[in-house]
Amino acid sequence: IYINNLDHLLMKIKQITFSPTGGTKRVTEAVCKGIGVDDIEHIELCVPELKIASSTIEPDDIAVIAAPVFGGRIPALAVNRIGKIKGNGAKCVVIAVYGNRAYDDALLELRDIANNAGYCVVTAIAAVAEHSIVRDYGAGRPDAEDNAQLMSFGKKIAETITLNHIKPKLTVPGNFPYKEPIGGPVPTSGKMCNNCGACAKACPVCAITFDDTQKTDKAKCISCMKCISVCPNSARKIGTVMHLAIKTMLKKSCKERKANELYI
Repeated sequence: IYINNLDHLLMKIKQITFSPTGGTKRVTEAVCKGIGVDDIEHIELCVPELKIASSTIEPDDIAVIAAPVFGGRIPALAVNRIGKIKGNGAKCVVIAVYGNRAYDDALLELRDIANNAGYCVVTAIAAVAEHSIVRDYGAGRPDAEDNAQLMSFGKKIAETITLNHIKPKLTVPGNFPYKEPIGGPVPTSGKMCNNCGACAKACPVCAITFDDTQKTDKAKCISCMKCISVCPNSARKIGTVMHLAIKTMLKKSCKERKANELYI
């Protein structure tokens, strides 16, 4: 039985995402829709730091915190920015979104980040979205089947909170110490670049300057692929050889459709 009687438990949902290419945000929206609370504040962390508004989490809020998986880990920038939003004891759902390969230690890491920031982690989800580098893997996900399942997860989360069926410490897969992070490819601009500045405006680490948008500061770039996703001329790419190498490396592990997973 789905009991949606959350009004006395929370003021609103705080939807906190680090979503460079949009897949993480879409996954989170489906879960929030399933929880069934209309009052939702979205806080996007994958933006230039000057655009991040200060946000306060109230003890009666429910926080839904989602981040992508980069090489089996949560991106360091996401770790830093999530940790700055203190939970004040609010109940929390964490979501690690991966590109149909594996999420390795990322869900455990995200749970620990939230716990350390003062949230009470009630449930955790590992969900699949289109791979940010090789879009053929997980193509179109979250799709209609995913959305239906993620909404059902949201309903189960609402029941868990309503009935106060909350474990003292949620157990999720993963290992500690977490696996070593690995670097990713650095996008560059090709001949179709017209220096419109969309990539420079969107880059969360300011690795692209408005003076010369065809260059990328390799030391700053976190390989989030946001610049590729916002480029109106499809001018930014990682290069054909690099793309093929990554696609070949991931082919076996990404061959079968991975399932979304809920941990309560």
